[in-house]
Amino acid sequence: MNAAERQRLIDHYRDGITEVDKALAGATPEELDRRPGPDEWSAREVAHHLADSETMSTIRLRRLIAEDDPLIQAYDEPEWARRLHYDRPIEQSLAVFTAVRTSNLELLERFTEAEWARSGTHSDDGPYSVERWLQIYADHGHDHADQIRRAREGR
Repeated sequence: MNAAERQRLIDHYRDGITEVDKALAGATPEELDRRPGPDEWSAREVAHHLADSETMSTIRLRRLIAEDDPLIQAYDEPEWARRLHYDRPIEQSLAVFTAVRTSNLELLERFTEAEWARSGTHSDDGPYSVERWLQIYADHGHDHADQIRRAREGR
């Protein structure tokens, strides 16, 4: 991946904050709790997942940079949703999502070519590089903003 491709992904990652904010703007409690299907998350649950996932992502990124060949551990997202009270208000989770993502952006903008080349191993997916991390998380906020919109509409 060249520097221009990385910058495009960094910009997309940054835009994920705005997309999530837009997807949740003006949401009523009923819209936040509407489930599009019996096994699908509500917009409220997606908001909490974003905070937890972003927190996990920041640990992953930091381990890739600070440790040699780290093992990046998977986690059970549905179990986290069940155990971490995803029925609570979303404001603090959105603040976490924004703060962690903003902190990650500060790091990403400073990485050297050697740092971009660092990698480890994901417990489920195998080889896992800093660039792969960026590819995954650049879309993550956008994908979940779309999920929030669908959940609010009940589809």
